[in-house]
Amino acid sequence: MKKIKENPLFARSLPLLTEQGAFNLLNAKVALFGLGGIGSYTAEALARSGIGHFELIDHDLVEPSNLNRQLCALRQTVGLPKVAVVKQRILDINPQATINIHQIFYNSECGLDFLPKDLDYIVDAIDSVQSKIDLIIQAHQNRIPIISAMGAGNKYDPTGFKVCDLFQTYNDRLAKKLRNELKKNNITQHTVVFSPEKPVLNSRETIASLAYVPAVCGLICAAKVVEDIAQIKINQ
Repeated sequence: MKKIKENPLFARSLPLLTEQGAFNLLNAKVALFGLGGIGSYTAEALARSGIGHFELIDHDLVEPSNLNRQLCALRQTVGLPKVAVVKQRILDINPQATINIHQIFYNSECGLDFLPKDLDYIVDAIDSVQSKIDLIIQAHQNRIPIISAMGAGNKYDPTGFKVCDLFQTYNDRLAKKLRNELKKNNITQHTVVFSPEKPVLNSRETIASLAYVPAVCGLICAAKVVEDIAQIKINQ
């Protein structure tokens, strides 16, 4: 525990996390699927919270259109793989972190065999509906804790996001699709980060997004992961 007290990552957070909580985080293995507007902020918060092992999964390169909302998107990173950029960013925060990158498009054929068997948590920030469904089903079948981000596009209000069960969501087209498909696979409970705000635009071709809306969604995803791994008890 002495090393934890000397670790600058925990200089301000240790009184809130406790030494056991910080120890849990340092020894945790977390997989992040999707490193865009939501996932990049989740990765950042988890890195700064002391997560010791990351599996980063995303097939995309950084594009100029990402500059308005993705933490990995800078002029100097345009054209680079998101997994590589986020890996370097995490290492700049915590050089002791262990990071494996997978520049792949996740689907049902991938399975989860490419990930550590002792994975502690999965963060689902995938855009593709079918990939999202496949990942959730795989996680439940393998009994791996997972949290999924719901729709953050075409919305204004970052204050509406909350952690809840998928089957309590409303006003979210993505969540509706997931509910229908997961029921078919006998999954009746699933943790998500969701906002009840109705989309202000109905375009399905180009999804509009403001910098801070997906960011807040991603940070709340990270908060839930940290709370569960560190076993933080929050007094409401």
